Formats: sequence, C-alpha cells, structure tokens
Amino acid sequence: MASSKLSAKAAKLDFSRLPGSAEVPAEIPPPVSMGQDVRPKTAPGAMMAFANDARSELMRENETLRGRAEAADQVKAQLNEALGELGQWAGAKATRLIDPQQIRVSQFANRHELNYAGPEFLALRAEIESAGGNVQAIKVRSLAGLQADGPTYELVYGHRRHRACLELGLPVLAVVDNVDDRALFIEMDRENRGRKDLSAWEQGTMYRRALAQGLFPSNRKLAEALGVDLSAVGKALAIADLPPAVVDAFASPLDLQFRFAKPLMLALTRKRDAVLRRAKAIKDAGGDRKPKVVLDQLVAAAGQGGVEPFHPPAPLAVELGGRQVASVEMRPTGRVEIGIDEGVLPADKLSALAELLREFLAKLGSP
Repeated sequence: MASSKLSAKAAKLDFSRLPGSAEVPAEIPPPVSMGQDVRPKTAPGAMMAFANDARSELMRENETLRGRAEAADQVKAQLNEALGELGQWAGAKATRLIDPQQIRVSQFANRHELNYAGPEFLALRAEIESAGGNVQAIKVRSLAGLQADGPTYELVYGHRRHRACLELGLPVLAVVDNVDDRALFIEMDRENRGRKDLSAWEQGTMYRRALAQGLFPSNRKLAEALGVDLSAVGKALAIADLPPAVVDAFASPLDLQFRFAKPLMLALTRKRDAVLRRAKAIKDAGGDRKPKVVLDQLVAAAGQGGVEPFHPPAPLAVELGGRQVASVEMRPTGRVEIGIDEGVLPADKLSALAELLREFLAKLGSP
C-alpha cells in the first residue's frame, strides 16, 4: 500500500525544471539490451541518477578549477621571479647609440675650441677610434616637442667624447634623460670637474652664463648647488669678467689662472686705460706670450710691481704607527706631489685612494 502511494507521488514529480535535467518519461521502460540508453526504473532512481550526474559534473569542474589555480600559481611565481630580476635594475638608465649629428651642444657649453686641438683630445679621439666608439657614455636630453626640425638631443655632458665621435663619423653611446636647465648645468659642471679640469676662464664663463640665465639667484646659491667654495666661484667670475682686450693679450684664454684674478682686477681698477693699451700692444706684438710674463706686463702698466713670488710651504710628513709612511709636498709651480712608501699601499687600493682624493678636491671647490 505504502509502495503504491510512493509510486503515485513520484509519478507526479516534474524533473524537467531542474537545471540540465531531461524530461523524465511518465513510464519507465523495461531494461534494454547492451548499447542502448539505460534509464532508472523509478522516480527515486531518476533522482539518484541526476544527483550522480551533477556530482560528476561538479568534480570535473573542481578538477578544471584546480588545474587553473596551479597554472596561475606557476605564472605568479614566474612573474615574481621576473620582478625580482627587474628590481636589480631599479634606477638604471638604458644607453643607446645616437648619430652625433642629431645632438647639439648645450647653451652652457664651457669647452673652448682649443680643447679640441690639443694632444689630450687627440689621444682621446684615437682611443675612441681604436675601440670603435666611446666606451664611457655621454649624457643627453631629448628635444622632442621643443623644436620642429634640427637636432633631436642636447648635450648634458661629454662634449669631448661627442666631438670625437662626430669627427670620426661614429655613433655615440649616450644615456637619454629628462633634466631641466638647472639640473643640466649642475651635472655638466660636476662631470667636467670630475674628469678634465676646466680653465679658470672656461669655468667663469660657464658660471656667468648660468647667472645671466637666472638658474641661480646669487653667487652663493650657485656655489651651494655645485658644492664648491664661494671664493672659487668669485675668482672664476672675476676671470670671466675681464675685458676682451686683457683676455686677448694671452696666447689663449686657457692660460688665465685663478690666481691672476686679484692682481688683474686691481690693475684695472687703478689704471684701466693704461692696462688696456698695454694689453693691445702685447697682442699686436705676438710671439711666445708666456702667461706669467703677460701678467707681469699688464700689472706693471698700472704702476704695480709684479705678482709676489710664490713660496711653497715645507713638505709635510705623514706618520702611522710612529713612523713616516708618506709625504706631501708643494712645488714652486703649485703642483702638489704625494709620496707613499713602498709596501704601504696595496695595488688594489689605488683606485680607492684616487676616489678619496677626488672627493677631497671637490669639497675644496677645485675647478
């Protein structure tokens, strides 16, 4: 009796409303032979079959999702590895080879043309030619959007390397960076002071141009930005402010020295016209015009004596552990010589000593 009632209720169930369910026939056909579709004989059996199918589907979906999760974990691991390698290059700037004709000289360029004719430049050009290009990259900034035609880059530093590649017809290795005028000026000055010393006249001309362009409001701010002594900036500007006639009296502007600034300015203050006449006469006479001789003649025109002779201080001994291991001596020419005893400085520490010396001179504001 109970079985018949259950069968009657099961017959009324509509499984077609269940997702993915096929319509269940009102009457369950008898068992069929091999190869034909086998359907449950009762409604509960149909429900169990549906549940089994749904469970199998869920298991298949679960396996698919698990496979995708494993694949995602692998991709994530590879991505983290790539990011780790990329992090090692954080802050690095890529270099590229650029046609030197596409690079223009900066408005703050401080190299006199004579710098490109001396033996040092010729040696640099020969080295670049031998290597097939400059090994040490120059630095440029992009002019994209700033001008419609002409060069597409402007030099930040590396004027001599750029000139050498230009003359040799070689592409120049360069770092491209976005810097404003003030940053360009500071980087150019520091790079030049760290490589080949500029003459007093070149340094002063560069400083004067920066002040005229409004990059710095005062000499002091300029000195602070460059990390040089204020007095060094003052001497360089005094050389740059000399009348053209006085500069032309020397065989080259590169002959002007920082220590010439004070006596020349005093001479011009005392008898400017006489000094200018003497300067013109020296230039017209030509000949071998040694810097010290020209200076003495200009100063004498103002009724002053020659520049006081330089008397170097006594050599200094460097002691370590109760014994002298090194000495520092200044020659009458102003050249400083450092002597270190044998066995004190290992060969592999030589570069470290050079770097310490560079940092020391930079703090002094050496041009």
